[in-house]
Amino acid sequence: MKEGTIVDATIIVAPSGTKNREQKRDPEMSQTKKGNQWYFGMKAHIGSDTTGGIVHHPETTAAKTHDRIPMKPLLHGNEKAIFGDKAYGKKEDKRAARAKGVLWAVADRGIPNHPLSASQKKRNRKFSSVRSKAEHPFRVLKCQWKFVKVRYKGLFKNTMQLFALFSLANLYRVRKTLLRTA
Repeated sequence: MKEGTIVDATIIVAPSGTKNREQKRDPEMSQTKKGNQWYFGMKAHIGSDTTGGIVHHPETTAAKTHDRIPMKPLLHGNEKAIFGDKAYGKKEDKRAARAKGVLWAVADRGIPNHPLSASQKKRNRKFSSVRSKAEHPFRVLKCQWKFVKVRYKGLFKNTMQLFALFSLANLYRVRKTLLRTA
């Protein structure tokens, strides 16, 4: 697990209705826009291993929180490489990582009137196969176990449930290796 860390996040929706005793939505959840679609709920952020995609640091925040805000707790500190999508890119973090001798493999992003160069596109494509491993725990949770909507009110209970689910997703990820050794 000390080779590198892949950071990623996903939105988990919460019921947005007000048909409850207090006639209010959950105050700890928030609303955010992804593409042209609005979501109400929370975000699950993970730091996962580059070799096997094993989640080692899960975090949760309200949905409106930017992906980069909880990035520091997702890292274990002994990384030789940091991978992430373009939401995690910041020049100051890139300089700090390079000063420590850490490979900064976060996707480059174009700015208005300055699209990505061909070499930047090639670099992003090169690291995308490693970054894709962080999507697998989310696929297990959302597609196989149908965890697409939070079960409880508030972040604490949902965070505890996500910790348990990511632990189980790690076991699911290495199930074949465990069965071979048994």
